[in-house]
Amino acid sequence: MKRNVVETVLGAVVILVAVVFLGFSYSAANVGDVSGYKLTADFSGTGGLAVGDDVQISGVKIGTVSKIELKPDDYRARVTMDVENFVKLPDDSSAFISSSGLLGGKYMELQPGASEEMLGNNGHIEYTQAPQNLEQLLGKFIFSVSGDKKADADNATNGGFQDQ
Repeated sequence: MKRNVVETVLGAVVILVAVVFLGFSYSAANVGDVSGYKLTADFSGTGGLAVGDDVQISGVKIGTVSKIELKPDDYRARVTMDVENFVKLPDDSSAFISSSGLLGGKYMELQPGASEEMLGNNGHIEYTQAPQNLEQLLGKFIFSVSGDKKADADNATNGGFQDQ
């Protein structure tokens, strides 16, 4: 009987520690709903951006991506984001999708413009840039380097003279 009480108390302590750890990690991760206003931006490609990814200005999180959908009229991706109320963006601001690192996740980067007019709830960001595709860039680099070597080899066989 005494052994069952010790096991029960020890189990309760483990569960309590797990709940405290979960609460701490939730608060430290800064997750939760953003209470703010909605903005949209249209992109030719999202490059792996997902709902729940961060929206940042100068590396500071100011919101989250809340929805990504395809516009049927021009087949562009419309990204809807929730931005904190304390952030006021000029209507000539720009948005682009960036990588957290070489293998990291994506986030939405906003760059404020210089206009006097501010975007409000359901505002639309006109100036956007789709993310760069790393595979395509590496392919272009590799083939351009191999193309240069072939041109160098051709020049060497012609005595350094190019055909006119």
